[in-house]
Amino acid sequence: MRFSVIILTSLLLVGLLQAAPKPNIVLILSDDQAWTDYSFMGHEHIETPHLDKLTTRSAVFTRGYVPTGLCRPSLMTLATGLYAHQHKISGNDPSPSLYPPKSEKNNQLRAELISNIDKNPTIARLLGEQGYLSHQSGKWWEGNYKRGGFTHGMTRGFPQKGGRHGDDGLKIGREGMEPVFEFIDHSVEEEKPFYLWYAPFLPHTPHNPPKELFEKYKAKVDSPFVARYYAMCEWFDQTCGQLIDYLDEKGQTENTLIVYICDNGWIQSENKGGYAPRSKQSCNEGGVRQPTMYSWPGKIVPGDRGDQLASSIDIVPTMLAAAGLKAPETMPGIDILPILKSGEATPRKEVFGEGFAHDIADVDKPDESLLYRWIVDGKWKLILTYDGLVGRYKSTHPRTEKRPQLYDLKADPHEMKNLAADNPDVVARLAGKIENWYPTERKTLTSWE
Repeated sequence: MRFSVIILTSLLLVGLLQAAPKPNIVLILSDDQAWTDYSFMGHEHIETPHLDKLTTRSAVFTRGYVPTGLCRPSLMTLATGLYAHQHKISGNDPSPSLYPPKSEKNNQLRAELISNIDKNPTIARLLGEQGYLSHQSGKWWEGNYKRGGFTHGMTRGFPQKGGRHGDDGLKIGREGMEPVFEFIDHSVEEEKPFYLWYAPFLPHTPHNPPKELFEKYKAKVDSPFVARYYAMCEWFDQTCGQLIDYLDEKGQTENTLIVYICDNGWIQSENKGGYAPRSKQSCNEGGVRQPTMYSWPGKIVPGDRGDQLASSIDIVPTMLAAAGLKAPETMPGIDILPILKSGEATPRKEVFGEGFAHDIADVDKPDESLLYRWIVDGKWKLILTYDGLVGRYKSTHPRTEKRPQLYDLKADPHEMKNLAADNPDVVARLAGKIENWYPTERKTLTSWE
């Protein structure tokens, strides 16, 4: 009798475990925002109260990174869990030096570039196989949302008119949150777990914030260009608050993993509407360092992870693990869910990255557009520069330094002093690690002029 009770109890426990609902997964993506530009990161003027609140219940990696400082390849990494040299979306567009924009040949290259989304596993597709509903909103380059494996979405995509980097999806946040809210409602009614890609065109240009936010920051800084950008950061934060609050209203907070990161950095120019050097498109900290958050109440231990490193290459394997899935072996990232749950230190000791030209010289060979490979290892950051082709952005591309760059990020977080000449042994050691990570035959530029 006692043995039968034990068996029955065990079966009941197994049944309960099997019946445990899979968590919802929400990926919040900022668009063109520097790692410094949050109040929780200590910014002097920018206020981000909703993201500040999210940090209180999140594991926060202030030393988080994206592998590439350009939106399309960075977003493709977050969709596939692969580096740009693996998923082959190295830049935003085929180089116009190959064929004129909008020509039939150029459109063929654009289509070929997008086809990489069909050749690689995506987080939405893998979750869909496990019964997840999914929704794409905001920035999305890879054709129609369905090609990414999403069951729902906003972007029509190339070759539709205007289908370059999000089209209808770019309305989210700027023109309200209803499509996202309606998707959440639908998923809750269907009693199905959901995956949400929330990538609003914020604080991305055009910098046209609500008047009251512009006036607020105009009173704090001299440059109207900077004031508009600061206002856009707070506007983006407001939309994040609306999303997080709606999840709470729907009773989804406790069973939702929220991951936060930005696609690439942006340092606002004081004298014009564009970005300053050493930010977007570059592999300097202003281009690739991005604070990263993981929130799952009751599952993830919240707190600042200090000097621990994080990379966006780990986000897809970690989200899959939360859904009870193992990442495909092709994905090089680390599932950090166990350490998020335990509060222990991350096993990641280095962060690797790469930088390619905005314009793609060869859609089949990312190396043709290679400008940088880089590594962060402890306090050190090494940047190596290459002779990749740059297309029409030759006059503005970020390859401003040819010689190897070595920085002590602990003493010099804004990379003002190049220590490569004084530390050849460190340069050699880190260069070896870079080569083992991503071998290339491109010429390394070493001029000290």
